[in-house]
Amino acid sequence: MAHTKKQYLPASLGWTASILLIALSLVLSGCGGVAAEKSSAQGHATANGGNLTYALATSPDTLDPHRSGLAVSVRVMRTLYDSLVLQTADGSIKPWLAESWTTSKDGKSYTFKLRKDVKFHDGTPFNAEAVKFNFDRVIDPATKAANALALIRPYKSSKVINEYTVQVNLSTPSEAFLGNISQAMLGIVSPTAAKKEGEQFGKHPVGSGPYQYVDWKDNTFIQVNQNPDYKWAPETVKNTGTPYINGITFSIIPEEATRIGSVQSKQVLAAETVPPQNILALKNSPDLQLLQANTLGLPYTLFINERHAPWDDVKARQALQSAIDVNAIVKTLYLGTYERAWSSLTPGILGYDESLENKIQPDLARANLLLDELGWVKGQDGIRVKDGKRLTLKYVDGSPNREKRNDIAAMIQQQLKPVGIDVQVNITKDIATVVYQNGEYDLYGNSQVNSDPNALSAFYHTADPSARPTLPGLSDPQVDQWLEQGAIEKDKDKRAEIYRKVQQRISELSVIIPVYIFPYTIAASKTVQGITFDYLGYPIFNDVRIGG
Repeated sequence: MAHTKKQYLPASLGWTASILLIALSLVLSGCGGVAAEKSSAQGHATANGGNLTYALATSPDTLDPHRSGLAVSVRVMRTLYDSLVLQTADGSIKPWLAESWTTSKDGKSYTFKLRKDVKFHDGTPFNAEAVKFNFDRVIDPATKAANALALIRPYKSSKVINEYTVQVNLSTPSEAFLGNISQAMLGIVSPTAAKKEGEQFGKHPVGSGPYQYVDWKDNTFIQVNQNPDYKWAPETVKNTGTPYINGITFSIIPEEATRIGSVQSKQVLAAETVPPQNILALKNSPDLQLLQANTLGLPYTLFINERHAPWDDVKARQALQSAIDVNAIVKTLYLGTYERAWSSLTPGILGYDESLENKIQPDLARANLLLDELGWVKGQDGIRVKDGKRLTLKYVDGSPNREKRNDIAAMIQQQLKPVGIDVQVNITKDIATVVYQNGEYDLYGNSQVNSDPNALSAFYHTADPSARPTLPGLSDPQVDQWLEQGAIEKDKDKRAEIYRKVQQRISELSVIIPVYIFPYTIAASKTVQGITFDYLGYPIFNDVRIGG
């Protein structure tokens, strides 16, 4: 991806005293032992050293990069793990743990020459065996890999050539592969620690990154401290060695008003996901700074489950698109701080189709006409009925109310009532079971930060019978063919055109309702300098200093 991002925080206080004491003790302990440091009234270092307190909007699911399915986990994981290669804002691939690489003529093998000076936090040396272990681990069913498994495809095997040379083999060529392995969810873990900890590795993570794991108290905080041996950061950061600060406390504060309030009251130095209503005030604050940029990949999208009647009929899906006023939702909930999404990809990614913008607009008359044509007749209570069955739509969303997504569900429930659709909203913490295992939804929203349009394959390519079904249940041979072509097409312009066709076809089939493009925002004290962002917009902490 080619965008940078920033994060923000909420406005009131609701933190418990125990959490505050834990965070304060970590801040104070992080400041000790550095002779040249001064402390401010809040206990934060004013020169090099100190501890950055950084509030997360939700808790990571795991700190095992290969098993995580949540973007919030990446905020922490990128401090712990390095990758083989780096992808820059212009899409080019640069060295990181791999010094160089060559590609076979058929595009199915990459031979990486590795750095010789890298070691993991537990002292295990980084080498070709470690790379082979990591990639094989991702595809091993016992690992139960999540997003990493989709990213690593079509990986087949690795061969150790010598201690610092590894050949990575694919089943088919992939133009997305190098970019994919630059992502944090394919970060390189310590083979020693992964074998030792097994299922518990996510709570005892060991990488080779600029920070090393210290502690994790569930739903409270995660602590990482500087890696004193670090000297192999990629070219996108200024400080390629040991971080300037002693450590980072990632405080977990789901309630947005409490989160933003904790920055305003200086209980934490920075926090992510600023509520729209606080953005203007932060921009004008003399003490705080707002860092912000849109994410790339797949926007927040409502997927219509075609496996369920009547949504298996394109007319029924078109009726949903016509009845839902996305513009009203985005303007009401995000107050002009989020951009409306129009396609299955975000602007800025290869092949984004601008022609889809403004194409679908709310039209209640059309929605009613389409449902009439399908034989759904309004009953006395206004809900449509056919063959004795009420027209219901099961809308599933997760808890807590991330990015106001629960509020989207409530607004859609009201918007669909006038056309005779009974929306049954299920807010659950068990999305994995309800959506992915049981498929108990008609409408479900999701998004994905990604650097390559090939990310569409995991959502829209016909699923292998043994694989997890795609969210919309789409099975379209033409889309499958284009996605397969796009994965291997070397000509950039031709590849972009293929993905434009995919987006247009998805639109024609009324598979989805795109909603918004997420801006990653950070509210931070002006005493914090040096938070930067990778090509996907995730925060990078190598250059952070606390002062002033």
